[in-house]
Amino acid sequence: MGSVGGENRLLLVFDGECAFCQMCVNAGRRLLPYMPVVRAWQFVDLGALGLTRDEASASVQLVGPRGLHAHGARAIGVMLALQPHPLWRPLGRVMLAPPVSWAAEGAYRLVSRYRHLLPGASVKDAA
Repeated sequence: MGSVGGENRLLLVFDGECAFCQMCVNAGRRLLPYMPVVRAWQFVDLGALGLTRDEASASVQLVGPRGLHAHGARAIGVMLALQPHPLWRPLGRVMLAPPVSWAAEGAYRLVSRYRHLLPGASVKDAA
């Protein structure tokens, strides 16, 4: 992963063909003080990251040094918990703790399943 942004840098892998996903990444870049390196799964060596195409297309993946790997709502919670701003850190920690983590993952799966119907989806996606 060193070629992506340094050995201690996190990598957020998302679906680059999903307009809603891109909209969420753009919002993260605007709102969060710290944003990992972001790459569409279609343009990374998934095998080198220990990911499959099915995993990468199913949910956002957060990959880091020393075996750190989170996906879906947990990946978002970890990103928030790592923020330097005191507003985001507690939100991330709460999101990672049961029972909130269970609800967050359920909400993530629901949004993921219907993302083609959400704002940012292109006309082609809705067809």
